[in-house]
Amino acid sequence: MKYYSLNKKAPNSSFKEAVIKGIAPDKGLYFPERITPLPSSFFENIDDLSYEDIAFEAIKQFVSPDIPEAVLKTIISETLSFDFPIVEINEKIATLELFHGPTMAFKDVGARFMARCLAYFNQDDTGEITVLVATSGDTGGAVANGFLGVKGVNVVIMYPSGKVSDIQEKQLTTLKQNITALEVDGVFDDCQDMVKRAFLDEELTSKMQLTSANSINVARWLPQMFYFFFAYKQLHKTNKNVVFSVPSGNFGNICAGMMAQQLGLPIQHFIASNNENNVVTEYLTSQLYQPKPSVQTISNAMDVGNPSNFIRIQEIYKNNFEALKSNLSSYSFSDNDTRKALKELYTDFSYVADPHGAVGYLGCKAYLKNHDNAHCVFLETAHPTKFLEVVEAVIQKNIDLPPQIEAVMDKEKVSIPIAHYNELKTVLLNSIS
Repeated sequence: MKYYSLNKKAPNSSFKEAVIKGIAPDKGLYFPERITPLPSSFFENIDDLSYEDIAFEAIKQFVSPDIPEAVLKTIISETLSFDFPIVEINEKIATLELFHGPTMAFKDVGARFMARCLAYFNQDDTGEITVLVATSGDTGGAVANGFLGVKGVNVVIMYPSGKVSDIQEKQLTTLKQNITALEVDGVFDDCQDMVKRAFLDEELTSKMQLTSANSINVARWLPQMFYFFFAYKQLHKTNKNVVFSVPSGNFGNICAGMMAQQLGLPIQHFIASNNENNVVTEYLTSQLYQPKPSVQTISNAMDVGNPSNFIRIQEIYKNNFEALKSNLSSYSFSDNDTRKALKELYTDFSYVADPHGAVGYLGCKAYLKNHDNAHCVFLETAHPTKFLEVVEAVIQKNIDLPPQIEAVMDKEKVSIPIAHYNELKTVLLNSIS
């Protein structure tokens, strides 16, 4: 498989090159040159396939020939070492729980998959790769855990000070080894802007190999397709018209779902459920895409004012607005709406959600008002204990900490405070061995 830049001004790259570079030389995101649908027999016989078999068939065309099939199977087996259950909320709504991994966030799959790909690519190389990533919440912990101890890979994670939960901060600042956490005086967009600037800085890129572990990296983004296949395996015998409501920030997850649909997965429709960062919601109404500064909310992983992956979504639909709108709805909800949803899920259905899942639930309810023949599945993207202060205040109940969270609570936070790009550059240059 070859990958081309969405800026269309760079040579095509292999999967290996795209993963190591992160973004193309013309600073565009990589996109696969073709998408070959899976045979109908794959979906007809999906009950006979394990999650590992499903994931292998879904992604092998995108990594071939750079990762041999035997190696790919090992990577997938090590990546998918936890469950992805569907939980029914009522007769019309269910949730797909994606928080059963080591950092209790959906990003565990992409981070673990990418880390193992990089480890394979770098196994005989004495050079070092620096993974530079901005996080609005869960990406940092998942990347830190996924890359911890990987030979030849240093990880630098930037996060906005005071704008991630205490547990999220612990997960990305306590691991040490090859992980460095930078605490930025600003918002997520400031972190993301510094990352983009670093990739444009020839003084840096001439001295070190930078790549990204945000969902702009194809090895972080594409494995997120797996979730949608796993949900279909659990639901397809019900013959329901499945609609996915995806809590959306940088739009990597919903874009991966659309890639699964391109592979033939019978998904009826997608819902981009936004908090008050509603650039895409407004775009689908006005047809004007206008990025704006992010707004801080209680669903902080979605506090993104300029979603990086939306350009990939536009590429899938060949920039045809009507084609996109026929397959995507979007709604925006306030923090007050989100708290009401958390309360309703707990009181009416005995389900404890996190704020992001609650936004996804609200998207289901909004869509079902005019589409009562659908069965709506919202993605529960993080364990509620990662947002203890918010969730416990709403449901008025203490939540037991799972082992994955307890393990980091008493560890020492180690971070480097920065406010400006030059401080990031200094950290990166000083890391060169």
